[in-house]
Amino acid sequence: PTWQPGSLAIALKNLLLSGKMASNVEAPERWYLALLGFAEHFRTSSPPKIRLCVHCLQAVFQFKPPQRIEARTHLQLGSVLYHHTKNSELALSHLEKAWYISQQVPQFEDVKFEAASILSELFCQQNLVDSAKPLLRKAIQISQQTPYWHCRLLFQLASNFTHFEKDLVSACDLLGVGAEYARVVGSEYTRALFLLSKGMLLLMERKLAEVHPLLTLCGTIVENWQGNPIQKESLRVFFLVLQVTHYLDAGQVKSVKPCLKQLQQCIQTISTLHDDEILPSNPADLFHWLPKEHMCVLVYLVTVMHSMQAGYLEKAQKYTDKALMQLEKLKMLDCSPILSTFQVILLEHIIMCRLVTGHKATALQEISQVCQLCQQSPRLFTNHAAQLHTLLGLYCISVNCMDNAEAQFTTALRLTTHQELWTYIVTNLASVYIREGNRHQELYSLLERINPDHNFPVSSHCLRAAAFYIRGLLSFFQGRYNEAKRFLRETLKMSNAEDLNRLTACSLVLLGHIFYVLGNHRESNNMVVPAMQLASKIPDMSVQLWSSALLKDLNKSLGNTMDAHEAAQMHQNFSQQLLQDHIAACSLPEHNLISWTDGPPPVQIQAQNGPTTSLASLL
Repeated sequence: PTWQPGSLAIALKNLLLSGKMASNVEAPERWYLALLGFAEHFRTSSPPKIRLCVHCLQAVFQFKPPQRIEARTHLQLGSVLYHHTKNSELALSHLEKAWYISQQVPQFEDVKFEAASILSELFCQQNLVDSAKPLLRKAIQISQQTPYWHCRLLFQLASNFTHFEKDLVSACDLLGVGAEYARVVGSEYTRALFLLSKGMLLLMERKLAEVHPLLTLCGTIVENWQGNPIQKESLRVFFLVLQVTHYLDAGQVKSVKPCLKQLQQCIQTISTLHDDEILPSNPADLFHWLPKEHMCVLVYLVTVMHSMQAGYLEKAQKYTDKALMQLEKLKMLDCSPILSTFQVILLEHIIMCRLVTGHKATALQEISQVCQLCQQSPRLFTNHAAQLHTLLGLYCISVNCMDNAEAQFTTALRLTTHQELWTYIVTNLASVYIREGNRHQELYSLLERINPDHNFPVSSHCLRAAAFYIRGLLSFFQGRYNEAKRFLRETLKMSNAEDLNRLTACSLVLLGHIFYVLGNHRESNNMVVPAMQLASKIPDMSVQLWSSALLKDLNKSLGNTMDAHEAAQMHQNFSQQLLQDHIAACSLPEHNLISWTDGPPPVQIQAQNGPTTSLASLL
């Protein structure tokens, strides 16, 4: 759920609407109304005058107000100080007083539970999670007759377990409690929110046996629920996002297409609907998953993820540009942390695209941009440090800095507990050891842990296909060509089944190279030509460079002089493009990031004197 505290405005509105106008209230309440009005005026000024707002609220205590006004004023002061200043100690003091006093006042739920909610947020911000937990548990215990607050506090405690303690089991238990409570109070909408949130955590834990029946139940609830059209469509977006990410995690790029299409249609429907200001009759329904603008960015994001895995890199670029443009507009008005998370994930994917398409200098600048975003948020860095070092490792491979690549991947392995990411890193580290040619012991140790024929560590179709490719690459370098062909044919079978275009192109060109070495030029040509066509479509610069070199030699061997000349010209063009990009990237001050393997991202990156690696070994 998302919400923004607006205690001052709500209090003023409630007092005015309650019929207690200045003409028939006692003097202290008239003073309270006046001071509250001034405080709200200062708070909403442009720019806000927070010091004056706080002075007005503090003045309320001079009139020795009754407990209701005293507790509400402490809440308002605590909220203003927490959201608009760095004076967390004073905010804490006021919020604790609001929580304590409000428990002594009957029928004062809004103040009591908002105080508990904001106070626990402040505790978590100060890394005092052990103080936040009992506070929220007590608030949950005494809020069972107040459906909105009971659900909101359950969501909040589950969120704390997820983000601060990484205890997904406890979070799932709480979300299950919330789903059952929502069912009892007749809120199928909020029941679906609780269940979908639980499904999201189960996906994170890879508890797939529990995910499938839960998502089936959620699908039924979402389709049967008749209510606010935007709320219904937002539930469908949540449900479909989980389905799409589940398929993508499993590397099933082709199988996901129907779900992804439904998701894209759903977000188009939401964008045409107008916000309905009529409040739900059931207070437990007063939640929404994400604002529709955020949902739109999220759908762009999963589309980029799909395009990246499928090898539609120009499409990934198009949707990334649209999403980043929308994010920039949203961030001018909204400081929600999720927007920075979306931005980092989008950049992570587009950086991988740049490295494939031969734009290393741009990729390096975008890696630096991710570093800057992570500098601004410790939590963002904690969640994305492993990915950041992985990207640097991939960049190092692209500029032939193999020692640095190894250091980056080793750092990333140390920082991740995510099985799919771990497997992806190990696969790339194995490719580094194969290229170095003298790391046999380390290489065989790694390959044992990602053996696609036996006990593969994850269920990802894509990663298992990549593991077969790595085996084929090693067998090729060792001259075991029949074994290499077996592994590569397995990669081709798997990549064709799920439209994994880049793996298909890499496997075809490597098979073409094997047939060329074996003297079977016709069969080699049958592999290299489609590899080149597919690589051009992606476009994958490295595979195009490799394919054009093979085509040049093949056509020369077959006596096709014109075709050999054309392929040689293509090879020359690709070499020049890659060389220029290589020099540009290595000349950037950001290139020094390849040496960073410990602690937070460096704040300043010093320039260096020209590139330190050559392109020769890449060709």
